[in-house]
Amino acid sequence: MKRRLSSLQTVLQKVILPALWIPLFGIVTLSMVFSSTGSHSASPNWLLLLVWIVGSAFILWGSVRLKEVSVDDDYLYVSNYLKEIAIPLSDIFDVTENRLLNYRPVTIHLKSPSEFGDKIVFMPTVRFFAGFSSHPVVAELKDLARPRIKSGRFR
Repeated sequence: MKRRLSSLQTVLQKVILPALWIPLFGIVTLSMVFSSTGSHSASPNWLLLLVWIVGSAFILWGSVRLKEVSVDDDYLYVSNYLKEIAIPLSDIFDVTENRLLNYRPVTIHLKSPSEFGDKIVFMPTVRFFAGFSSHPVVAELKDLARPRIKSGRFR
């Protein structure tokens, strides 16, 4: 039976945040930059434009690559909301996480590239007051990827 590993907030982070923040903040920023008449107000507006460009790039880099991830006894199921693929757990090479970003993205490194590439990035369920401790899903995925004997056969 499939069990979801990624947060239900993934769709907010992947789709809604970029779709709202980039154009809305961009319209406000561009209107301020191109409507400034005096030289005293122009410099902060150009700085705001730079913040919008850098912020948009960061949001696109961090959000659009997120996938929805589920797991069962044999496979990792990865979806980009348009397509879902199944990856054997034995194809997992390593699992890492970025503890510096607030949504704590987990990266699954694959032995060979899948249709989504050789790295699958997802946002795990939110843990409040976790500090800099590792998310339990990292150890769980590493454990699932290890070959072991189960019922007289290798997994």
